[in-house]
Amino acid sequence: MKVPSIFNKKNILRVLGVLLLLVGAYYILPVSGPIIAALITALFLSPAVRFLHEKWNIKRNISVMIVFVLFLLILALCGYFVTTQLVSQVIFFINNLPGYVSELNDALLSLQSRIDSAYQTMNLPPDTINQINEQIINGLNSYRDALLSYADRIPGVLASIPGFIISLLVYLIALFLFLMDLPRLRRKMYAFMKESTAEKFHFMTSRLSYVILGFFKAQFLVSLIILAVTLVSLYIFTPDVALLMSILIWLVDFIPIIGSIAVLAPWSLYHFIAGDLLLGTQLMVLAIVLLIIRRTVEPKVMGSHIGLSALATLISLYIGLSVLGVVGFIIGPLAVIAFTSAREAGIIKMNFKI
Repeated sequence: MKVPSIFNKKNILRVLGVLLLLVGAYYILPVSGPIIAALITALFLSPAVRFLHEKWNIKRNISVMIVFVLFLLILALCGYFVTTQLVSQVIFFINNLPGYVSELNDALLSLQSRIDSAYQTMNLPPDTINQINEQIINGLNSYRDALLSYADRIPGVLASIPGFIISLLVYLIALFLFLMDLPRLRRKMYAFMKESTAEKFHFMTSRLSYVILGFFKAQFLVSLIILAVTLVSLYIFTPDVALLMSILIWLVDFIPIIGSIAVLAPWSLYHFIAGDLLLGTQLMVLAIVLLIIRRTVEPKVMGSHIGLSALATLISLYIGLSVLGVVGFIIGPLAVIAFTSAREAGIIKMNFKI
């Protein structure tokens, strides 16, 4: 009997098609942020559209308009509040930045004098004292230069505002179009499949969509807890820049492993050097509290929303992060769920015993 060759025209075309898709994804995905965000948001909002359409018997076009307008109102209200508060606090920070640098210089001089006094009591050799002083001064000066560099980045941030506005418009238009066309896109996708394949694919995609939405919902809920704790704490500790720093900490906290400590630790160190021990201690305690919240609440919340146990979620997060870095933080749990869904749908069969 003749064994069919795997190097036939059909298989070669399949491999070339997959390679073209991968190459296209490599170049297209990095610049498709607004489109991808619009698709994810549309998936989040589609249950509300279905509820209005099926439960209240409202036409789908009108249901989409209602949900979209409500989403725009919520987005506008949040944007107005954040922008007005954020602009005032950014202006406050810029105006007081020379004072912060001056305070840091004074604190460095005071610290240097205290260190010199301590060296005299220890009777260290002059060369050793000079080397230690040089290392300390270089480290503190680099910290001061990093503080000044934030001011140099402000013009770049302001210059990126037009691009952000364009991306926002693309995001909103794509969101509306996705909400309108989601049923049609699903029908077109299933038209290319056999009936049995379509059933398995429907089961798997339903499971994956539930998991993906649950994953982002869990991340959003944990981030809201982080934001709330940070905002309340900073309005108690330092209300002048509370909103600005809360948003910065909230955004940085999405970075796995590093998290909010990347902002709070240097900020706390600055106040320790400047002589404000109370505020420095408060910021350091806040960093520890946020780290505990992230490491304890996140696996539990994610496990309850994506259908994995807290242990399986923690293992998938750690392995994904160790193997793929930051991207693995998302891919890890999704890969486990994709494998489980494919096995439940019968796409992957593991009926064996040892």
